[in-house]
Amino acid sequence: MAAKPSFYQHGDINIGGVFALSSETKKMSMQFTRTPEPRKCVRVNFRGFREAQTMIFTIEEINNRTDLLPGVSLGYKIYDSCISTIFSIRAAMALLNGYEETLSDTSCSTPPAIQAIIGETTSTNSIAIASTVGLFQIPVTWLDVIRHPNITAEEVRKQGLMQRPLEATNYKGNPLKPGAVPVLSSLVQLLECSLMNENNLPDINLCTGSESLIEQENEYTDVSEQRIPNNVYKAVYAVAHSLHDLLACTPHQGCTNSVKTEPWQLLRALKNVNFTLETGEQVSFDSNGDPVARYDVLNWQLGPDGAVEFKMVGYYDAALPSGQQFVMSPVSMVWAGGQKEKPRSVCSESCPPGTRKVMQRGRPVCCYDCVPCAEGEISNATDSNDCIQCMEEYWPNAKRNECVLKAVEFLSFEEIMGIMFVVFSIFGVCFTAFVAVLFFIKKDTPIVKANNSELSFLLLFSLKLCFLCSLTFIGRPSEWSCMLRHTAFGITFVLCISCVLGKTIVVLMAFRATLPGSNIMKWFGPPQQRLSVLAFTLIQVLICVLWLTISPPLPNKNTKHYKEKIILECEIGSAVGFWAVLGYIGLLSVLCFVLAFLARKLPDKFNEAKFITFSMLIFCAVWITFIPAYVSSPGKFTVAVEIFAILASSFGLLFCIFLPKCYIMLFRPEQNTRKHIMGKTDVKSQ
Repeated sequence: MAAKPSFYQHGDINIGGVFALSSETKKMSMQFTRTPEPRKCVRVNFRGFREAQTMIFTIEEINNRTDLLPGVSLGYKIYDSCISTIFSIRAAMALLNGYEETLSDTSCSTPPAIQAIIGETTSTNSIAIASTVGLFQIPVTWLDVIRHPNITAEEVRKQGLMQRPLEATNYKGNPLKPGAVPVLSSLVQLLECSLMNENNLPDINLCTGSESLIEQENEYTDVSEQRIPNNVYKAVYAVAHSLHDLLACTPHQGCTNSVKTEPWQLLRALKNVNFTLETGEQVSFDSNGDPVARYDVLNWQLGPDGAVEFKMVGYYDAALPSGQQFVMSPVSMVWAGGQKEKPRSVCSESCPPGTRKVMQRGRPVCCYDCVPCAEGEISNATDSNDCIQCMEEYWPNAKRNECVLKAVEFLSFEEIMGIMFVVFSIFGVCFTAFVAVLFFIKKDTPIVKANNSELSFLLLFSLKLCFLCSLTFIGRPSEWSCMLRHTAFGITFVLCISCVLGKTIVVLMAFRATLPGSNIMKWFGPPQQRLSVLAFTLIQVLICVLWLTISPPLPNKNTKHYKEKIILECEIGSAVGFWAVLGYIGLLSVLCFVLAFLARKLPDKFNEAKFITFSMLIFCAVWITFIPAYVSSPGKFTVAVEIFAILASSFGLLFCIFLPKCYIMLFRPEQNTRKHIMGKTDVKSQ
């Protein structure tokens, strides 16, 4: 038996409707002893009934208008889906075949074709209807959001369904117009009465005819939530405007084209429709037949009577400008279980800046570990998948969420180590100056004359330069300071060692000159002494000039030694030049040490060979230790080792050679005599 429409009214153009007017189907006895009866729908679904009434109301409203489809009447045929896929497909087939059974005895005489189908609100049933009528290019305007757990946001796209968002309107429903539609026998459930009592049951409330829907409180009469009825309203108007354009209608004047249209023509016109409802809402579709996405955010809450209430707490409107499309209303939310606080819907906490996400193997994508960024990398956003490498002169801050300029390291005058070196250097200069002044005051005394005063003053002058030379190693390296510090160091130390070497030779020559018949001192007098010092020093000057000419020391930013900071240093340039300077100083020091060692057994009061030997022993020990310490020290400590070696060796020469003489001149003046110096004074008498 063919399906019958629940509501119908013929018009020039008919529109089909499929709604869940009933909430379930009657259970059937499957005894297989006779032909089974057709499945029947039972229990009125007030929500579906309200949607059907909305469609009827909208069509009647359009038929009463003169500016929309003037002179063309719309009809409708509405079927009950019973929330069943089987009934939905049967309704679609009935709408395609055009069969209906009227209340009169007349045969079917009205045009069978329908131009569009409104419904069904359940996604599963809508897909079934669309699959059935899609071959005939009959448009379905779908009303509800996808909510079935077995249907995906991909399956809908495959079926070509149009997704219409939910929105409220002021429509309040319209009672059935007498004579326009057949009466549903089960509609009396709305009035909570029965038309007859066939079995004379005592609890049956018979209808009197004076019942009113206004006094009823159910889902049909509840007009506080009109989201889905509003979609029915908009869907019918979308079809009407499409027909208006398709028929080339003019407001208040009529339509030019014939009403005998085909569904595929309506489908094409539906994509170009664009109109505004009296509520101010604009309705339009894109080239795919999809409307501008607008969704209401609803919160299910229990009312005071325990009934479920839908509270609108926000909306999403893709037509709004970017950044303003999603709006949440300041309304208290109620979450599952009656919780007031927002539930956590993620497996893992969000990864803060400075970390990156690492997915946990075998678990969902929302489960991950937060791993700190590696050295030299940052992430400046929450839930970063990767970290960013900082540029060469930048380094991550402590939180690893920002690249900052690397700290610059060099031995400065402001830090404690630099200040200490400056203090020792100035102390050395001052003490050397004090010794020079004392030697100048006592220049006519035997102890000064016996120790070659000219070389002593030259040695004191070179020691001052050595102490001052250490200051060039402190501060930010520059092009001039890098060239000055190494060349000044090399030349002043050669000058110093040359003076010590000259004094050692003088001691040896002086002792040999005391032997009978010796005139050796005339071959190493003051002119020869000055010439030897000058010659030894000029050799070092030549080495430094070649060094500066070929590949001079220059400032360099060392980013290799430390990853987190930049070391400002003086790159030595030519390694051959650097080690040639140090090697020449070492050669003179060893030569001086050997000569002083050979003269150590000379009469103690006659020469200073023992003091020179000890001073050169300290000097050589310092510089031998300097080489491995210099190579292995990092950053500014390389410079510190070099300054320490300069100051230590300078103080060693100053104290070992001059301090004993200063002691005699200041505290033992009785020993500052020719006899004492020549060793002719009885030791016991002293």
